[in-house]
Amino acid sequence: MSKTAISYVLVTPYTIAKSRTGGVMSRLLSQSDLELVGAQMIAPDEEFVREYAEALRRENPTPSVTLLADYVEQKLAPSEGRRHRTLLLLFRGEDPCRKLTMICGHMHPENQEFDSLTGETIRDTYSDLIMSREDPSRVSYFEPAVLTPRTQSWADTDLKQFARFLKGQDNIIKNVQYPDPSRIEQTLVIIKPDNWQYASSKPGAIIDMFSRTGLRIVGIKVHCFSLAEALEFYGPVETALKEKLAPVFGKKAKEILEQKFGAPLSEDCEKALIGDFGVEYARDQFNRIIDFMSGKRPDRTPPAEKNLPGTVKSMILVYEGENAVSKIRDVLGPTDPLKAPGGTVRREFGSNVMVNTAHASDSRESFERERTIVKTSENSLASIISDYVSNR
Repeated sequence: MSKTAISYVLVTPYTIAKSRTGGVMSRLLSQSDLELVGAQMIAPDEEFVREYAEALRRENPTPSVTLLADYVEQKLAPSEGRRHRTLLLLFRGEDPCRKLTMICGHMHPENQEFDSLTGETIRDTYSDLIMSREDPSRVSYFEPAVLTPRTQSWADTDLKQFARFLKGQDNIIKNVQYPDPSRIEQTLVIIKPDNWQYASSKPGAIIDMFSRTGLRIVGIKVHCFSLAEALEFYGPVETALKEKLAPVFGKKAKEILEQKFGAPLSEDCEKALIGDFGVEYARDQFNRIIDFMSGKRPDRTPPAEKNLPGTVKSMILVYEGENAVSKIRDVLGPTDPLKAPGGTVRREFGSNVMVNTAHASDSRESFERERTIVKTSENSLASIISDYVSNR
């Protein structure tokens, strides 16, 4: 049996700019048993690009890989003083290089008729390799869509470079100067744990739906909420639940007791039931939300484990652009999926008020509070790579 290892996929700047990120991720997440353990939007500098291209040529000096290396130098490098967003996705499992290569697909250095393309792989769907009609040996246009190593030794070499580059890098990309920065907002999106329970295209499909806003993804990471983070993040919800649920379920408890024992209960008894049972019910619902987001219930977790990463996974994204908060909220839909309009994320993928597939900041103020809690400027991907390569 193959030993567990780590490999990666780089999503090219062109693919990101064309809002194809969700489609690419859908393929990668649904077509293998590999686990997505890290994600980060990076902006390579000249040194990184040069070193990466040179490593490609050394690892496999074939015409197709040389073509890739030339592409890296031309398209991943900064242009006109601006670095370009490139998405690094990290996968762990058995034989990851072979599995990712199969999903990404190979390049074919020959002209292909449209009818012969199957769309089976990512490159079938999103890449282009066009040879010159005048000189069939010369490439006139090339866009690979994604980059992934074919062998584990190749992957390990690249991962060492990534570890060096990522050290000290901010998780939020700042590579655009806007004409009027005051019009620009950032907002937070969380793709919740219910989307990660099994291999599924759902996370990619959700990102694809958000892409119609025209906003830019400037930050992304895989995140496991600690109990402390989940409690702080959803703290305002606890009070709202008590105010909303305690009277309803206190009154319902009164009605059930009256029916069960055939005796009327006083208003004072109803108030007591609201203050006791109603509040306890609301608190239990809050604990269920925390358990859903972190994999840990507050009333069953030892204090020493409060700040440890939880047992369930989410994905954190930061979107940027004009009216970012309202644009994302419009595509997300209201809290209750059953009341959400067709074509919204929650209507398509949500199950109920709690398992509603995604969260988005509802105001600039909420974004500022939430980004601090989940530390959007930080990413664990660099430490995951460093720990892995140090043990190879």
